[in-house]
Amino acid sequence: MTKKDTKLMFIAEIGLNHNGNFGLIFELIKQAAWSGADVAKFQLGWRSNKNEINSFTEEDIRYIFKCCENFEIQPMFSIFTQDALEIAKKFPFNYFKIASRTVKDDLELCKKILDQDKETFISLGMWDSEEPPFNSNDNIKYLWCKSNYPAYPWDLTELPKDFTNSIYYGLSDHSVGIDIPLMAVSRGAQVIEKHFTLDKSDTTIRDHALSATPQEFFQMVQIGSQIRKNLNIGV
Repeated sequence: MTKKDTKLMFIAEIGLNHNGNFGLIFELIKQAAWSGADVAKFQLGWRSNKNEINSFTEEDIRYIFKCCENFEIQPMFSIFTQDALEIAKKFPFNYFKIASRTVKDDLELCKKILDQDKETFISLGMWDSEEPPFNSNDNIKYLWCKSNYPAYPWDLTELPKDFTNSIYYGLSDHSVGIDIPLMAVSRGAQVIEKHFTLDKSDTTIRDHALSATPQEFFQMVQIGSQIRKNLNIGV
């Protein structure tokens, strides 16, 4: 993907919104695909010890691949540990994700992930320097992010005014609603990552409240895609 691309990529960040009930994964992936998402994203190596909410086995990952294949949506994982990377290397992922926390805490792991030569999306919500953390590389796609959960409008005053003239290809969004992602699209963002849930009122983990429901995600994709088309013809 380059900045000359005209099609948006929408990533449904399912993350831990399965609540540890892996029976929900099928429906979450199904609804993400119905909503127009290009990618269904999970997290590997975060809160993943035995009996924790996000403890994936290799069999679980194979199941996710099968679900994604069935609904014609790409799977993606954020990689949080070296062990998680070793497991991920056993599967034919097209994409990887590096979370803001990993950029802050483990640059060596980030470099090992980038060495896999997969298209890699990197959130910079905890990166303080004005310079990017890694040298320019065709497989790196930086996402602007504010690592607040949720991120309120007054937290987002540094959202790029023009993504096309920045290091950022898109937005990893933690805001409530879909207005901020749509604003980012209008400013040239080509990738939108938005948390995805079946129930915003679920209090199992904090992410549900800042997530989009299937209907909201569908609206975001439809409106965002039209904004992109308008930009492409010079509106």
